[in-house]
Amino acid sequence: MQSSLSQFIFTYPFAILLFSFLIGGMCMPMVLKIARAKHFVVKPNKRMSHTGEVPNIGGIDIFVSFVLTYLLFEYDHMQYAQYIFIGIFLILMVGFVDDLIDLAPHWKLSGELLAGFFLIVASGVRITHLHGFMGINEISDAASYCLSFFIYIGIINALNLIDGVDGLASGLGIVYCLFFALYFQLIGEIHLSVLAYCLIGSLLVFFLYNVFGRSRRKIFMGDSGSLLLGYMITLFVFRFCEMNAYHYGPEKYHMAAAPAVAICVLAVPLFDTLRVMCTRIKKGVSPFSADKNHIHHLLLRIGLSHIQVSMVLIFLTILFSLLGIALRNISIGYLICIVFAICCILVYILWRIVDRKSKSE
Repeated sequence: MQSSLSQFIFTYPFAILLFSFLIGGMCMPMVLKIARAKHFVVKPNKRMSHTGEVPNIGGIDIFVSFVLTYLLFEYDHMQYAQYIFIGIFLILMVGFVDDLIDLAPHWKLSGELLAGFFLIVASGVRITHLHGFMGINEISDAASYCLSFFIYIGIINALNLIDGVDGLASGLGIVYCLFFALYFQLIGEIHLSVLAYCLIGSLLVFFLYNVFGRSRRKIFMGDSGSLLLGYMITLFVFRFCEMNAYHYGPEKYHMAAAPAVAICVLAVPLFDTLRVMCTRIKKGVSPFSADKNHIHHLLLRIGLSHIQVSMVLIFLTILFSLLGIALRNISIGYLICIVFAICCILVYILWRIVDRKSKSE
């Protein structure tokens, strides 16, 4: 029975999201009950718009449903992913502790680096090739590790910072995972595709509770969830880039500008994090200080609701992803410049709207 079910999932990998969705749905009421009993909640404050105490350990449900589903169908493949799952557990714990006691930035970074060690060093999931960008192809091990850790820290913290309104981080995560799941499925990397589809099902449960949950059914992702999501997206980005660098799979699916395509897919959180940090440095404050100048804050200021903000940025992410696919074989530098220019123009227009609304009020 187990063999035939696993073979079915291997043939139709998208079916696994149904199982992770069901497991996540069954576990969520228990997670909510434990969160309220143990006071794993976030109270209203000046940086949040919710009312009442809301559980903030949605990442636990995502983790449990994701891992249980993967073990149920991919247990035989676990020996090849054991270090990755050690890293997943560690990043979950870093986020969970940060949600409870608000870790100092250096301790949080240390925990992220430790989890990254099991992904990049122990598992060997890293960037080893620059696809001819600036005339560079394969890079040395030292450069590979440094670049991989830099990208890893950038992605997980960008997704951590974008988690500011209902449905945004989970909605973007679903789009990201769907992009990589479909790509891995098309090139025959079914185990990676199953991993991505499995995460989609887990994120869908959280999305429904986070966006549509009312009163005692509402829950936030917390750092445990956003850091876990960033960890997995980093894994998918690294494998996506490496497979294209070494021409894995059918040639018709090859993307010469794979790193730039990945930037297109992740354009919203990456550009927003870069913009906000540059703005803070310009003002003479720490780039890691908290404020309300993220893209979702600006959209809220022009009168959009939480779900409207999330839908706008999810739709924008889909458009950027399609742009990346359409221009997948042009120069990496050109594609990055195109995406950067579009982001600058859109943010400029948004700021003009914010300014006009502020003056009218």
